[in-house]
Amino acid sequence: MSKLVLLRHGESQWNLENRFTGWVDVPLSPKGELEARAAGQKLAGITFDRAYTSVLKRAIDTLAIVLGVIGQTGLPIEKDKALNERMYGELQGLSKAETAQKYGEQQVKIWRRSYDVPPPGGESLKDTADRVLPYYEQHIRPQILAGKNILIAAHGNSLRALVMQLDQLSREAVLELNIPTGAPLLYEFDKTGNVTGHRYL
Repeated sequence: MSKLVLLRHGESQWNLENRFTGWVDVPLSPKGELEARAAGQKLAGITFDRAYTSVLKRAIDTLAIVLGVIGQTGLPIEKDKALNERMYGELQGLSKAETAQKYGEQQVKIWRRSYDVPPPGGESLKDTADRVLPYYEQHIRPQILAGKNILIAAHGNSLRALVMQLDQLSREAVLELNIPTGAPLLYEFDKTGNVTGHRYL
């Protein structure tokens, strides 16, 4: 039985400041580093065969901390921008309050909570899914079918896109989904690649 662990990076400096981060390469906050260590302690009983991460520092550093804690620093790691956070375009760097002031609260709510309406110069959740899911099918799912244990360190929206597929969520349901920072989400699969269960560790 294969295991897949989805891990949103620990709190970043801009999560702390309540800013739209997107593709801006922001480091972990001190709390985020602690969250990554705590995630590693929860994963100590699993031997992984391979890890995947985005090309953004907050996910890469979270993965490095976790692998250090569990003593698997020699693990093969594949980094790809397909796993990057949703690109927020002109909203990147603005706080939630600044964004509401500039564009109006209702418009910001539409961008944040619709499935396929992107912010100016950015991506919708659908756009994010359109790059995450083909990458998963091509690179990660074959590993699961081969019986491997996989760890993915990525971001709130790239992981939401993946959970949407794994849990067969509707567009409406995925908009209510929130993946917390630093909380490992474990999926287990049977030999045919069907999900047999999932839970937060």
